[in-house]
Amino acid sequence: MEHRKCLECGDLLKGRIDKKFCSDYCRNSYNNNVNKDSKNLIRNINNRLRKNHKILSELNTSGKTKVARTKLYDKGFDFQLFTSVYKTKTGNTYFYLYDQGYLALENELFLLIRREA
Repeated sequence: MEHRKCLECGDLLKGRIDKKFCSDYCRNSYNNNVNKDSKNLIRNINNRLRKNHKILSELNTSGKTKVARTKLYDKGFDFQLFTSVYKTKTGNTYFYLYDQGYLALENELFLLIRREA
């Protein structure tokens, strides 16, 4: 008879022939370790997106505000990350973080807007 071992802790398995783990704890621990790199990447990107959204929300209390690029940079805004892009018929490109958006204007200014649901 073949002795099967838990993929996480190595204990002998009893029960079903297709069983891979001795407990829910070992199954969860194994899967968390297998997926941790991709989950860390997603978690880090989501944290940066949330930070960008928070910055726009704090600066744009009225729903439509103009701010300088330096003010966004000083707060740690990352212009590389956004959730969607909207191009108008006139050629303007708005970048959105969920419901908060921004449009680059002249003289290093940005128009911050909030999209209504």
